[in-house]
Amino acid sequence: MENSIRYRVIIFVFAIIAMTYIVRLFILQVIDPSYKFSADNNTQRKITEYPSRGLIYDRNGKLLVSNQCVYDILIVPREVVPFDTIEFCNALNIQKEELEKLFDDLRKNIKNKRVSRYKPSVFLKQLSAEQYGYLQEILYKFKGFYVQRRTLRNYEYHCAAHVLGYVGEVDEDAMKKDPFYTLGDYRGISGIENTYETFLRGKKGTRYVMVDVHGVEKGKLRGGRMDTTAISGKNITLSLDIDLQQYGELLMRNKIGSIIAIEPETGEILSMVSSPGYDPALLVGRQRSSNYSELAADPLLPLFNRAIMSGYPPGSTFKVLMALIALQEGVITPATKFGCAGGFFNKGIKLGCHGHASPLDLVHSVSNSCNAYYCNVLRTILDNSKYKTTVERFDVWREHLLSFGLGEKLNTDFFNEKRGSIPTSEYYNRLHRNRWNYLTIISISIGQGELLTTPIQMANMSAAIANRGFFYTPHIIKSIDKDTIPSRFKEKNRTKIDAEHFEPIISGMEKAVWDDWGGTARSARVPGIRVCGKTGTAENPHGKDHSIFIAFAPKDDPKIAIAIYVENGGFGATYAAPIGSLMIEKYCNGEISPEREWVEKRILDTDLIPK
Repeated sequence: MENSIRYRVIIFVFAIIAMTYIVRLFILQVIDPSYKFSADNNTQRKITEYPSRGLIYDRNGKLLVSNQCVYDILIVPREVVPFDTIEFCNALNIQKEELEKLFDDLRKNIKNKRVSRYKPSVFLKQLSAEQYGYLQEILYKFKGFYVQRRTLRNYEYHCAAHVLGYVGEVDEDAMKKDPFYTLGDYRGISGIENTYETFLRGKKGTRYVMVDVHGVEKGKLRGGRMDTTAISGKNITLSLDIDLQQYGELLMRNKIGSIIAIEPETGEILSMVSSPGYDPALLVGRQRSSNYSELAADPLLPLFNRAIMSGYPPGSTFKVLMALIALQEGVITPATKFGCAGGFFNKGIKLGCHGHASPLDLVHSVSNSCNAYYCNVLRTILDNSKYKTTVERFDVWREHLLSFGLGEKLNTDFFNEKRGSIPTSEYYNRLHRNRWNYLTIISISIGQGELLTTPIQMANMSAAIANRGFFYTPHIIKSIDKDTIPSRFKEKNRTKIDAEHFEPIISGMEKAVWDDWGGTARSARVPGIRVCGKTGTAENPHGKDHSIFIAFAPKDDPKIAIAIYVENGGFGATYAAPIGSLMIEKYCNGEISPEREWVEKRILDTDLIPK
């Protein structure tokens, strides 16, 4: 009996020991993989192969954005052993304090479990090819460090920054939304780089290599059978004309404002200038952060894309829409005349006007830009007997404006586009306690008051007039390699105005440029090109008025529609109209004629930046 008990105790002890080993092995091999990672990393290394981003071309096949090679220093923290920090810093051209900060950041990331002690992560980014060449020769001295090739953007032209956008490191939100990204990856942050990121970024590859105890690569693991190839991003072609873009940015030098030029036939954006702008190359490389901080702190807001984000009163350019709505609703005809005695005066309301012949018919009201005429046009619209109430008439008026793409986002391929503002009848009901009429809101008749439009909306409106009643959604993409552009850019958007009503308006816009007796846009003339345009002056409560011009040309076969805003430029004819004429001439003729070089020089020599 005693032997039986002793035998059972011995069996139990051995069973406990065996179970202890089994549990320990289970924890080491299944629950805690650190030893496995350590063993694997002593013999093999998984390296992510980053694809080159797709190239970007302009409409004429000129390369705008290419790639340049850089090298990231990666670190496997568990493999690092004490090393010569002075030699390491000299090799990387950094100070010892910067190295200490890099290790502090690494320790924080390990503590927060953002990186692993057993897997490689980025330690120092974007070494140049020259730095890498020197470091490669001595890298064996620094166990736990190795190099990974990356690509950065390279700009062939130092312009169009707001169109192209920039590439930056992903944040945690981006990684949560898209598993494609991991810590240290880059993605398009703004502009086309952002919108077409999924096409441009390509597909990552993976390479497995064997390494020795010093971390030196000794060849492919299993002959490379586990490797996957990185696939480069797709090339894209923009509708941008880079020569026109460069010229537009030159004309807007030392000025605040924007230029948008569109091809009416397709809705393709030919030029998008926001001034002041910046060199896109500033937001590339290791100086990107400091350069970005300087740009963000600039009071002139060079990072702000005024072409799609600024809201301005449309001023007198809005009169062409007022006339079209009145024609469509049947409250006026091209022969309708209204008098002007230096402005509009009614029940204590005074709205002045410049001197011109009186009375004027519709065509000459456009070319002479008569304020009194359009005050009366608003009255006829909001007194229209076809509808029962002022609210109903106003809502019809607003629907016409919305059909031109005003008051809402155009749904272009720029994610940060703003909608502008077209007031609603509900807004006026709240503001005036349901007691209002055309006199209460008379300022909107001439594009002031609560109206706000973006430059791209005004260029699109100009394209819709050039097309006699329809437009294609403005877009900057022309083609994507082995893919198709979004279908919405090929759909025709029709306004609520019948085509027949556009002819008198176009005649008025033509006379505004070419009529020697009263045309307000005579400074927009281009010999040999029948320009149709409309000037505007937007009131600015913070200083001098803004200079505005919309136009298209040629009249009967429009190739370009354009909108120009020059902040603090005064009358539309002073700066915006001549700039528009130079852009039109440059695009249609390829150069500025000698007889108009004085116009170009005047614009180039003008400095309107507030001192």
